[in-house]
Amino acid sequence: MRLAVAATAPFGADVLERLASTHDVVQLLTRPDAPRGRGRKVAPSPAKVSAERIGIPVTHELGELHADTVIVCAYGLLIPESALERALWLNVHPSLLPRWRGAAPVERALMVGDTETGVTIHETIKELDAGPIAAQEAFPIGPEDDAGAVYARSAAVAAWLLDAVLAHTELTLQAEEGVTYAEKITPADRILDPTRPALELVNRVRALSPHIGARLGDLIVWKARVAEDGSFEPLEVQPAGGRRMTYDAYLRGRR
Repeated sequence: MRLAVAATAPFGADVLERLASTHDVVQLLTRPDAPRGRGRKVAPSPAKVSAERIGIPVTHELGELHADTVIVCAYGLLIPESALERALWLNVHPSLLPRWRGAAPVERALMVGDTETGVTIHETIKELDAGPIAAQEAFPIGPEDDAGAVYARSAAVAAWLLDAVLAHTELTLQAEEGVTYAEKITPADRILDPTRPALELVNRVRALSPHIGARLGDLIVWKARVAEDGSFEPLEVQPAGGRRMTYDAYLRGRR
């Protein structure tokens, strides 16, 4: 089976590489090169970097796709209905749909303290993450798992789910009961409010690590825990313009 993949973000790049190791992936559709990182230099998407490394042709134009099945994973753009009609589009979504439809399912699940999530493979339709389901698998979220750990587990689960789905695709209508939405992360979501409960703050740090970062004043907090006295305790931080370090090292540097 000749497949194309539509992906942009690191999660999509991970799934692309896993899929290409066992299937004939003939193209990657990804977003155009854009300013990225602290220096805001124009650079390719993580998925494009992976595709070029393993020799998969890259396109930025929907009209240049030449595959009967397209796997969508963290692509970041809506697929027009005209394109959906020309192929089977299967979306890899890192949640147990219909819970956490939308842009940031892993982050939102961690923020509210979910102890379970999973991966859903579903047909891409006009409505956001509402297409019929081809496969779904749950897994637990550990108390110390951050978004990076959950995304890595999701990519591994997605790869073997796709093996089964591509061998035999059978779709089941998605339930409308229990729908929740995972809105895009905003600058306000990054702020750690010291007046909030410590566990809520720790969950926010986990949700935004290691790819976004929660903010405590001028510090980015990458790891934290609830201390024995019940207070919020940063463990790994990054001062403005500085490198990551333990919170103890940061405090010693301020003396």
